[in-house]
Amino acid sequence: MARMSAEERRESVVRAATTEFARGGYHGTSTEAIARRVGVSQPYLFRLFPGKKAIFLAVSERCMDDFVRMFEEAAEGLEGEEAVHAMGNAYAKVIAERPERLMMQMQTYLAVAAAEAEGDHEFGEAVRAGWMRLWDTVHVPLGADVDETTTFMAYGMLINCLVAMGFPPGHRVWEGIYPSARATGRLEK
Repeated sequence: MARMSAEERRESVVRAATTEFARGGYHGTSTEAIARRVGVSQPYLFRLFPGKKAIFLAVSERCMDDFVRMFEEAAEGLEGEEAVHAMGNAYAKVIAERPERLMMQMQTYLAVAAAEAEGDHEFGEAVRAGWMRLWDTVHVPLGADVDETTTFMAYGMLINCLVAMGFPPGHRVWEGIYPSARATGRLEK
């Protein structure tokens, strides 16, 4: 079996850390658990990343990059209502098939609040920059309309909360969400 390069090993750390951080958040996840999941020692983990914060930030950035790419691909060549539904469907599919991405996104927002409370503003700046990339990605296909973009993003956050709390498809709380973004059987836990 061929030996992994440092970049391939870093990628395996990001994947493993996504799962671990999604479950336990920043403070509830140990670097030991991440190293164990990857199959490396903690000292080797710290040769790949300078510390836990760097791992968490890499995972957060990857999560945001994945969502940006997903929305770009879903809305390619579309605008307005067609773009809304395409992006809504793509998002519903991803969070159904890869729920750790949704939970990682939620953990990232919590980690920003905790970091800011501790005086660490660098982490929040990086996450807010990612959020603005996401905003800009959906803003253009929605006709660069601030109200439409705000509504789309607000629905997304509502969906995040409903799924994270485990509201099943068909529950009355889903009734006000436009059909393309509603939970389906795919979102059941």
